[in-house]
Amino acid sequence: MSATTAATTTPTPAVVIPQWSKARTVTVWAVATVPMALASWVVAPLLALAFGGGPTALGRALILALVAGLAWIAVLSGWLVWREQRTLRWSVLREALWLRAPVSPRTGRRGCRVWWVVLPLSLLFAAEQLVPGLPTPASRDLGLFLGSDAGRTMLNGAWGWFALIAVMAVLNTVVGEELFFRGVLLPRMQGAFGRGDWVANGVLFALYHVHVPWMIPSVLMDTFVLAYPARRYRSSLLSIVVHSTQSVVILLLALGLVLGLG
Repeated sequence: MSATTAATTTPTPAVVIPQWSKARTVTVWAVATVPMALASWVVAPLLALAFGGGPTALGRALILALVAGLAWIAVLSGWLVWREQRTLRWSVLREALWLRAPVSPRTGRRGCRVWWVVLPLSLLFAAEQLVPGLPTPASRDLGLFLGSDAGRTMLNGAWGWFALIAVMAVLNTVVGEELFFRGVLLPRMQGAFGRGDWVANGVLFALYHVHVPWMIPSVLMDTFVLAYPARRYRSSLLSIVVHSTQSVVILLLALGLVLGLG
């Protein structure tokens, strides 16, 4: 007589996302913001001096310093989720950080046709980048630096610097800034900020840019194409995709310079 053993599966417990107080939200925001400010305004100038000055010294120093600052934000995000959930399993991370397909608030349908919202949001995001802003120091703006003679000279054939810019782009719009603000902060802000949580999230995101303060007004406008859709569709993936269109443009520009096409 043979015995059969029935296979059993243990259901994955529901992921509970706690709501933070305003004080805790601002404290966590500061832990991400202050290091970026120090990286830009203290560490980078010191590195530029160590590089001996010159037209590319500050540009190289900023890339290195900001990569380190963004890496810290990525580590901070992971640590906060681990401390909260006591695991970094993908099934938990997906829910805890809203790393899931957008859900239609009207039909409850997830993914599929709902993803089409990315197209108008990306176009609106691109249009917002064209709105005139505050005067921007050419030596501290990556796009302007890459378009300068110094930037073209630095990147021509320099695959190592291209790799660092690629890392910075990924940290900026995938596992760093965007994941932190729309994956960590936003899902935990409704308890303290109510229906205006996405507005508060957008304001915090704008003020976080003290490392590039001339960008604060334009970043504040991004609230409507990054924070609001992430809240409406309960998906940080949505804002990550939209924001990453900016990174794609920067990477293509940098690649052209490395290949000597600029």
